[in-house]
Amino acid sequence: MNKLPKKPRNETMYRAILSLETLDECMKFFDDLCTVTELMAMEQRYQVASCLDDGMIYNDILAETGASSATISRVNRSLQYGRGGYEIVFSRIKEKKE
Repeated sequence: MNKLPKKPRNETMYRAILSLETLDECMKFFDDLCTVTELMAMEQRYQVASCLDDGMIYNDILAETGASSATISRVNRSLQYGRGGYEIVFSRIKEKKE
């Protein structure tokens, strides 16, 4: 499969996200930025990642989240071979709980 080269990322949006200070601000920003369907897909992927991080098996994740096996596999690949973004978030959330 021949992939086209990726365009360089525009950091402006990511810096905008980092400027948000509260959960309410974050929710408002993403409500404005994304469609309901896009938000639901991102929320589901995060929920799947959290379940995988907790050691749940695919069938239980499917029952818990309603995600397809393809989505669960895709998220699992991101956890295994991605850039570590989920791990950063999970470890910071765990630190704040302690």
